Amino acid sequence: MLDLAAAFLALTTFFTYINYRFIKLPPTIGVMLTALVLSMIALGCSALGYPVLETEMQQIVSRIDFSTVLMTWFLPALLFAGALHVNLDDLRSYKWPIGILATGGVLISTLVVAWLAFNIFELFGWHIGFIYCLLFGALISPTDPIAAMGILKTSGAPKPLQTTIVGESLFNDGTAVVLFSILLGVLSLGQTPSLADFGLLFAKEAVGGIVLGIVLGFGVFYLLSKVDEHQPSVMLTLALVFGGSALATHLHVSAPIVMAVAGLIIGNQGRKKAMSDSTRRYVDGFWELIDEILNALLFALIGLELLILPFGWLHMVAAMLLGGAVLLSRVLTVAPMIVTLRKLRGISDRQITRGTIRILSWGGLRGGVSVALALSLPQGEERDLLLSLTYIVVLVSILFQGLTVGPLVRSLHGTQPATADEH
Repeated sequence: MLDLAAAFLALTTFFTYINYRFIKLPPTIGVMLTALVLSMIALGCSALGYPVLETEMQQIVSRIDFSTVLMTWFLPALLFAGALHVNLDDLRSYKWPIGILATGGVLISTLVVAWLAFNIFELFGWHIGFIYCLLFGALISPTDPIAAMGILKTSGAPKPLQTTIVGESLFNDGTAVVLFSILLGVLSLGQTPSLADFGLLFAKEAVGGIVLGIVLGFGVFYLLSKVDEHQPSVMLTLALVFGGSALATHLHVSAPIVMAVAGLIIGNQGRKKAMSDSTRRYVDGFWELIDEILNALLFALIGLELLILPFGWLHMVAAMLLGGAVLLSRVLTVAPMIVTLRKLRGISDRQITRGTIRILSWGGLRGGVSVALALSLPQGEERDLLLSLTYIVVLVSILFQGLTVGPLVRSLHGTQPATADEH
């Protein structure tokens, strides 16, 4: 295990250095692209009769449990680190677009993508049950908080858009994981729960996650208020993230929601009321470093996954169609919500800025959470197919949308927020 961790850390450091030194893309995209290029070089060498590089890299990647690593270790820490610097007052100001997108938006997108995916699979002669299409819709619907936050730092997006995208991304992972878990339970049991049972399961995971996040967040806030040294303060936040995630899993509530809520409490209460300037600098610096390291590790792993997944031309074509279906579902989710909100009294042009529909639609990147959920599907032909298609959709989303959302924002707003009505 230590050898595996050392090898993967060394590879990721190499990718990070290459990106910072030569490629100079946004860190998440640059690291993943570097890993992807190395994977393609390894495959090319293998095709020429020199399989050593591919074999060694496959051994490293195949020994990593991507789903467990992301859902148990990476995602809780990344969501906590992201929420730590989100202003709770800003979230309250944009609670309607964030709340609708993070809940109803995921549900609507799941249904739209599932219906479109079912028809696309039939077009290619793949007879996939509708429950698997619903699972695919659930796992591909959430936007990725890690990719979104990393790109928005340099995009120059107006504050309302940044707050909406980051706020939605922090919470829609929890909604999607809850929905995916319920659908996975339906698949394993072979029977569909009643609407009441479905609502109860959803409430337990989602509301239970919010309640646990509040309890843990204020509990650690109280402990932080009794000390003012950076070492115990950092350790308390570490214990909150990993101990809280383990507890959430044991209680069968949503760990992503727990960490998002706890991070907001520590960021808005703990940092201001329980830490001196010196302690705050240490805690902020620690979690910023953790955020950057885990980001690099995650996107390097996504780039290297190419080595162990089966691909063919049909997969590529089908994934392009599915990517279009995902983007269409995003537009169908975002556009009616924004148009409705603009007509409501109390919603100002400052909150719904020019280009909101285009930027929210195009900036809804898919990422590692989708790949991790696809990996947790039960073994079988359906899993292999959906995993390969999910990987391609995620890859194209991060590279294509991720590299163009910044220019889109700048073409609409330059460096200043705009408040015109057009969209």
